[in-house]
Amino acid sequence: MRLALVLAGLLAAGAASAAECRQDRAVYVDRDGGYELTFEPVGSEAAAVSHHFKMKVLSGGTVLDGIVMPGDPARSNGMVMHDCPEGDVTGEDIAACTVWEGVIYALGGAGDADLLPEESATAAETLLLAGFGPSLRYSALWDAGKARAVPSDVFKRKGCSA
Repeated sequence: MRLALVLAGLLAAGAASAAECRQDRAVYVDRDGGYELTFEPVGSEAAAVSHHFKMKVLSGGTVLDGIVMPGDPARSNGMVMHDCPEGDVTGEDIAACTVWEGVIYALGGAGDADLLPEESATAAETLLLAGFGPSLRYSALWDAGKARAVPSDVFKRKGCSA
């Protein structure tokens, strides 16, 4: 009886911590489990971006960099890039290393779409990266053999990073 109570308490604590995951620590996976998206804190309130994330191609270990920038009208404008140059770069340089650019939607249980929650807010359960799969398929990353499975545009939260 006592063991059952302890186990029930641990399960309840795990469920509570999953529900309390902040957006800047949320980890997502695509439908087929080939891609993992992990948010990380931006680290500066003066930054031009509202969110940072890493997208990992699980089959080969390639890691892509992602950012979200607020838009006007209100949008969560995302970009996923691979091997972008550092420092003083041109728009052409950024375009050459961009794998995907589009809107990231937080999907609610009823299927409604919303903006990505702020970093400190409770993480969305499901994200839609509109057009991500086709964009990746027709990118230089695909041509270089660093990605071989086309991901779904929908990513479900699988956990929370430490």
